[in-house]
Amino acid sequence: MKKVVFAFALIVSAIGIYSFTPKLADGEVYKANTTKSKIDFIGSKTEGYHTGTFSLKSGELTVENGKIISGKFSVDLNSLKITDSAGERLETHLKSPDFFDLSRSNEATYYISNVKYISDTKAEVDGILTLNRVTSPVKLLTTIRGIDDKKLFAEAAFVLDRSSFGMSYGKGKIANDVQVYIHLFANK
Repeated sequence: MKKVVFAFALIVSAIGIYSFTPKLADGEVYKANTTKSKIDFIGSKTEGYHTGTFSLKSGELTVENGKIISGKFSVDLNSLKITDSAGERLETHLKSPDFFDLSRSNEATYYISNVKYISDTKAEVDGILTLNRVTSPVKLLTTIRGIDDKKLFAEAAFVLDRSSFGMSYGKGKIANDVQVYIHLFANK
């Protein structure tokens, strides 16, 4: 009888200690905060460069044991804003058939297919990007700035080859490689 009481007390103690230990549950979903998150880009040409932003339409990440394991995102291409002096004139041109052709598709999607952690805060994220009705693999170099049981902040960078997505306007004058920087805030 003493052994049964001792075993019961040990189990109750272990449950009590475990329940007060902060830990992310396996497979928890964090929804993107579309107000705080943004995507910056820099496109270059022979005479200089242009900067701009896009907004996330929606997104979510799945976290398991404190690590990102999957995710999916949708970018609102109508949210395109040029942040340099070219302003509305360039925005209008980028939304035309020469570039994003918003009359045919106003959304880009990215699905994470694999995450390889290089360190506790650095990861290579493989995924599939669909843009301008073209689907292609894209690797993101990601830094996880903060993750806990309520929120997540991560930043990622990659080079987008615009010609791979049907944007060949200005070939020879406009660089094909576009620098893209993602700032992602998400909450449970």
